[in-house]
Amino acid sequence: MSETPPTRNLPTLAIVGRPNVGKSTLFNRLIGRRRAIVGDEPGITRDRLYGFTDWEGRQLRVIDTGGILPDDKDLIPAEIYRQAKVALEEADAIVMVVDSRTELAKPDLELSRLLMKSGKPLFLAVNKVDNVEQEPYAENFRRLGIKNVLPISAEHGNGVAELLEAVLEVIPERAGTTISDEMPEVSTDRRDINAESPLPNVAHEDQEESEDERGPKPGEYTPSETKIAIIGRPNVGKSTLLNLLTGTSRAIVSPIAGTTRDAVDELIERDGKKFRFIDTAGIRRKGKTDLMAEKLSVVMARKHMEAADVSLLIIDASEGVTALDAHIAGYAHESGRSVIIIINKWDLVLRRAQELRDQAGTPQADRLERTVRSRVRASMRSADQGEYEQQARASLKFLNYAPMIFTTATKGKNVDQIFAAIERVATERRKRVTTGEINRFLEHVDFERASVPISKRVRILFMTQTNVAPPTFVLFTDKDVKLHFAYERFLENQIRQAFGFEGTPIWIKTKGRKKRSER
Repeated sequence: MSETPPTRNLPTLAIVGRPNVGKSTLFNRLIGRRRAIVGDEPGITRDRLYGFTDWEGRQLRVIDTGGILPDDKDLIPAEIYRQAKVALEEADAIVMVVDSRTELAKPDLELSRLLMKSGKPLFLAVNKVDNVEQEPYAENFRRLGIKNVLPISAEHGNGVAELLEAVLEVIPERAGTTISDEMPEVSTDRRDINAESPLPNVAHEDQEESEDERGPKPGEYTPSETKIAIIGRPNVGKSTLLNLLTGTSRAIVSPIAGTTRDAVDELIERDGKKFRFIDTAGIRRKGKTDLMAEKLSVVMARKHMEAADVSLLIIDASEGVTALDAHIAGYAHESGRSVIIIINKWDLVLRRAQELRDQAGTPQADRLERTVRSRVRASMRSADQGEYEQQARASLKFLNYAPMIFTTATKGKNVDQIFAAIERVATERRKRVTTGEINRFLEHVDFERASVPISKRVRILFMTQTNVAPPTFVLFTDKDVKLHFAYERFLENQIRQAFGFEGTPIWIKTKGRKKRSER
């Protein structure tokens, strides 16, 4: 598994600095879209994020890092520091961002010394210099010992063009370094990047995705890559699974719920096929998110899920399917994403069952049983996979089309099964059935078996598939009425039996025959 070579060959710029100095705002400005969550709370960005920009014919890969505090030994800051060090190793040049409105602090001095030891071209971007009168304040930061000091305003774009030009002057141009077709290419010029205007809205991304999902007329639609969103509640193992599937350490993993905030994506190639995995923030119920960064991360998680082809719904096996799991699954189902259910942490269920067997008849067994009863629903305590799957599907009845895979991400269990399921589901999602095949199929469907009241029944004149991803069928009926849900469910089951469509929702629309008076 490897990332596509063209992106590896691009010159790389890493953006670093302590928390809340405007790194993510500068990152968004450079790549021309809102890729990173931005807010007033310090420490919002944690994982490293990648983006791409094109400047006066030169192409550049940009890395946004979490706020660095070199001496902070707490788990998440230490992991942020580790992620940033990876970015620094990859970088050809480094931009350290400081806040012009704050005094120099010990972390700034320590970080600058650390960066100068790298021996790589280093630039100091003094941010939040919003007008010419404030530019002299940037000179106060020369005490850091960094030669290249540039005043900028990442929010308004002032000075960003000059920063890019200075960076590209010291990075040698490499032969054949182009942004691959799979990457979101952003063309910028001095007018665009210095514009006194808000950053581009995320809605532009959605427009591009909707164009990608338009189904062609014949055959199956095969895009250059498959996008897979990893979704679920906080702390169910999403980031661990991302690192396992991609063979990297892109996402920070910790036992603290809500560690991931920005969506972290990684493009890999396996057996000649390209997969882009997107690790999203854990989705909580409304009212359960306190910080603005958490609220934004949930919004962005849903947006990235809706831009994906396939969603991996991660369930914590030790806790069973909760109401929130079903709620998140509903998001994926209603948005038309294909779904694969991943039952993670299966080793905990097996270990718990073994402990109960070993301690049978002892007081310790009674305590363990009481603990299990308090944490896990009675219907989700089985250590038998077949029984557990049956119980899980009973809680997720609307996902009866989704394959289910048991895994332990920390131990690398069943990775091949996950990739095989992704390939099958992605293919089924883009399958197109000809109108002739569909109408020959209709002739053999016994609609009398559908449990629908006589008054709600309609006669289907003919049916056609109008789109893929997800498969969409239009029924032409003798009545201009909405199809009864039982009739629709019966027809969907018949379509699946005849044509498959594993892992993907099926959308059915009706178009009734108009009365003569309305023609």
